[in-house]
Amino acid sequence: MLDLKWVRENQVAFREGLEKRAAGALFESVFSLHQAWRERVSRTQELQEQKNRLAQTADVKRVTGTSESESKVEELVASATKIRQELALAAQTSSQLKEQLDALLASVPNMPASDVPSGSNEFPNVEIKAWGEKPAFSYPPQSHDALGKHLHQMDFETAARMSGSRFVVLKGALARLERALANFMLDIHTQEFGYLEVSPPYLVNESAVCGVGQLPKFADDLFKTTDGRWLEVSVTSMVAGQILREEELPLRYTAYTPCFRSEAGAAGSDTRGMVRLHQFSKVELVHITTPQKSEAEYESLCTAAETILQRLNLPYRTVLLCGGDLGFSARRTRDLEVWLPAQEKYR
Repeated sequence: MLDLKWVRENQVAFREGLEKRAAGALFESVFSLHQAWRERVSRTQELQEQKNRLAQTADVKRVTGTSESESKVEELVASATKIRQELALAAQTSSQLKEQLDALLASVPNMPASDVPSGSNEFPNVEIKAWGEKPAFSYPPQSHDALGKHLHQMDFETAARMSGSRFVVLKGALARLERALANFMLDIHTQEFGYLEVSPPYLVNESAVCGVGQLPKFADDLFKTTDGRWLEVSVTSMVAGQILREEELPLRYTAYTPCFRSEAGAAGSDTRGMVRLHQFSKVELVHITTPQKSEAEYESLCTAAETILQRLNLPYRTVLLCGGDLGFSARRTRDLEVWLPAQEKYR
């Protein structure tokens, strides 16, 4: 969540960042609610001061002990009662507005980096570079799911009986290939790029999911257990709440983990085969570093990821996403898109 103090002190940058993400309307919403909250806070403080002054005056009148003083004390007590009622209401309203403001700030995406192009969808995305030669075939290449079914190694029917749609059972050589690819990636990352391999829990608490920006924005995309945990591996949360010494940094973690997504609303040709499944595996790369060294670490991370595709000789391109296509918590995203011959496009 963006810090409220930063938002107040950097209104121009805040507005520009939201506009780059095609979310400029959030600016007025945040500051309108912020103004209402500040007014309630100010009113609460005024009422508290009035209440204190009345109490002091009443004490003085009581000391004098005259009939006139006693009458005045009664008036002061009546006024104080009204102020206490208004004070309680103002404090309650202030608390409610602050909760609403915090909830709204939690829904505000991260501010994009200066080199991120503006845009409301994927069309303004910028191709930075392309690597490898696209293969040429003398026949129409088949899609991955058609090949998998033909080899009897990609079984969607069995998975549907067990779990429903958008699941798959991999068999034989294809199951072994998935395992081998994970080992291949982990070995390169740990042996050549200095990552520490970790095996984190698959279930995490709500604070861990909030800490990486998945909640509250993506609650509908995630799976939650009955005891309040989330099926969301969060390697970044390994250092949450800790104070790290700068000489310990950077920390570089890699992990082979499952990912679970409800994919609510996803439909059409974009979901065929092993695309947009409810469950899939991934090798994660996470760097923890200082703000001053974050750019260098980001370049290192991208190099590690691209090395995998190059070693596998998979033609790909690097795309800088525009503001409207950025992930919620991302400051910058470079997508590595691999060429799929059957679809004749990068994915």
